[in-house]
Parts: sequence; structure tokens; C-alpha cells
Amino acid sequence: MRRPILLILIVALGVMGVSSLFIVTETEYAIKFQLGRIVRADYEPGIHFKLPFVNNVRKYERRLLTLDTNPEQMITAEQKFVEVDSFVKWRIVDVSRFYTSTQGNEQVALNRLDSIVKDRIRNQIAARELVQVISEERVTIMQDIARAADQAAGEFGITVVDVRIKAIELPDDVRESVFRRMAADRQKEANLYRFEGRESAERISADADRQVQVILAEAEREGQTIRGEGDARSTEIYANAYGADEEFYAFYRSLQAYGNAFGGSNDVMVLDPSSSFFEYFGTDTPSER
Repeated sequence: MRRPILLILIVALGVMGVSSLFIVTETEYAIKFQLGRIVRADYEPGIHFKLPFVNNVRKYERRLLTLDTNPEQMITAEQKFVEVDSFVKWRIVDVSRFYTSTQGNEQVALNRLDSIVKDRIRNQIAARELVQVISEERVTIMQDIARAADQAAGEFGITVVDVRIKAIELPDDVRESVFRRMAADRQKEANLYRFEGRESAERISADADRQVQVILAEAEREGQTIRGEGDARSTEIYANAYGADEEFYAFYRSLQAYGNAFGGSNDVMVLDPSSSFFEYFGTDTPSER
């Protein structure tokens, strides 16, 4: 009779001993309650103790979590509708506040976070035109949304790490309008580039023409200088030659004149025989004239 009772006591003590232990991993938060009241929420990873039937423990995820929101239609600054699909990266940072603000229900936290993020997305899109929403500015929009959502979610003991817009779908009529607007913007940008190119080409051409005129003027000036120096040198040589033997110089110039006058076979000249042109014709020496 004593042996079964002893065995029951041993089993009961074993069950109580096991139920008084709980394990907290590195990926978990743990909250210990006593009769429904939080008594501790700062457990480190490892094995910890509790009082059976007095304390109970609830655990929550410590790792980064993802909230994939449902697509929702929103309106831009120019009153155009877009359908926005996004997701949120978040984690619990204050497990006690998280429990008290959501009654420990993670779905409540997700619903509130979904509302917070969508409100911020809606505000950001309503403050911008459609072209800005679908352009590179979307990165700035997501950063602004994440900061605003993180501030609002702090009261629930959670932090918003990142908000990403996966897709922005446009109605058909809006899509056509956006494409036309984008084409017009690109055409405007292309025209600006063409205008700047023509302006640069005209400036380069004008500068080249100016340089040509400068080079030609300098070349003409240098040519005039060289020709003047040559003429002066030629005149000097002729003067020196004429001064050395005036009679020979006069005879040489007459021969040049005769060669130029009688160069053609059909040339005819009517002159007075006593003309000075025939000074060296009909006499042996100039002194016998």
C-alpha cells in the first residue's frame, strides 16, 4: 500500500519539478505572470524557474517579422487613383508594453500596425503627384513612411524597421495619362539638350571663325612685312648695281625691254627711229650716239 502512494508522490514531484522550469531561446521574449499580473519580462536566454499553478509564462518572437499588407486604392495630389501594395518589416522591442497595449494578441498588433502604415502611405501619396510617386522619389517616400510609422508604433512596444512599396498599379485611363506625361517630359528634356547642343556648336563655330580671322590677319601682316623687307632689299641691290656701273645697268635694262617687246613672232611696233627706245640700235657704242 505504501509503495503505490510513494510512487504517486514521486511522479507528482517530478511533474511539479518539470512544470517549474521553462526555457527561453535567443529568438524569444518571455513574460512571467502571477495571477494575471506581469512580474518579470527581462529574461535572458537559458533555463528559468517558476511556481507551478501560480506563475505562467508567455513567449513572443524576438526576430524581425513581416507584415504583408493588402493592396489598397489611394489618391494622389492631382486626384488620380492608384492601387498600392506594400509590406512592413517590424519587431518587438518592449515586450511588456507590447502585451499591455495589445492584450498579448499579435493579431491586434498587426491590425494596428497595418492601419498605421497605410495611413502614412496614404498621406505621403496624397501630398505628391503621380509622376513623383512612380519615379525615383519613391525611395524617399518609403523612408519617410518608415520613420513616421516607427514613431507612431512606439506606443505599442514595437519598432518599424522598413516599409517597402511592392507595386503601384494604375487604372487604364491614368496609365495612358502618365505615359503621355512621361513622353512629354522626355521630349522637353531632349529639346533642352538639342538647344544646348546648338548653342555650344554656334559658340565653337564663332570662336573658330574668330581664330581664323586672327590667324589670317597675322599671316597677312607677317607677309606684308616680309614683302616689304624683300622689296627694300631688292631696291637696295638694284641701287647698288646701278651705282657700280650706270652704263651697264642702262644697257641691261634695255635688253630686258627689247626681250619683252619682241617676244612674239607677230608683234608690230611703230616708233620713231630716233626714239630713246632704240638707243642701243645702229651704233657700235653708246658714246658714238
